[in-house]
Amino acid sequence: MTPSDHLLDLIRNTPEIDLLLRSSFGFDIHRKHYGEGLRLASGAPLEVIAGESAGGAYFLCAEQHGRRPVVFASSEGEGGLLADDLADALEIIIGLEWHDCLSFSGGGDVEVMQISAQRLERSRDKYNPDSGNEAAQVAAALSLRIVPASDLVIRLHAAASKTIPDYVVADEDGQVFDPLFGEHLEPRHGGWR
Repeated sequence: MTPSDHLLDLIRNTPEIDLLLRSSFGFDIHRKHYGEGLRLASGAPLEVIAGESAGGAYFLCAEQHGRRPVVFASSEGEGGLLADDLADALEIIIGLEWHDCLSFSGGGDVEVMQISAQRLERSRDKYNPDSGNEAAQVAAALSLRIVPASDLVIRLHAAASKTIPDYVVADEDGQVFDPLFGEHLEPRHGGWR
């Protein structure tokens, strides 16, 4: 059993953690329908392991050096490497508003991502003051670390930057997905809340 299989089994067999990941962090192991037909542009297969409410999906890639990298593909046609393995991906997912951090990255500028992460963390804490406790509960149950957001941004940036050439997502027709890095610096129409 690989470390990724072990983590997925823990999630499946721990209903309260499964629920927290699904409801608070957008990682739903029961929502795997979106990923059908997606693969890496190289032709390598992807194994869908979870989905999220906006229609995106998380995938495991083939094992490399004892690890299975995790790729994310959105329903809007963006995709790329999220982390080098599932444990790293889950630490990012519970510790960072990672998708918005990438969306508001100024095209992949790590300094812009750090600013976005701080603003997103304040917003998350305002609307869900219990998010820190929920992340700690998930981390304890899955033997993950609680990592400072600034360190998670660096890890996320490094992973997403390695998307090309090995982790480019493509659909069944060979159409490649756009990178995960968005061009915007902040949300339009009112900015950060």
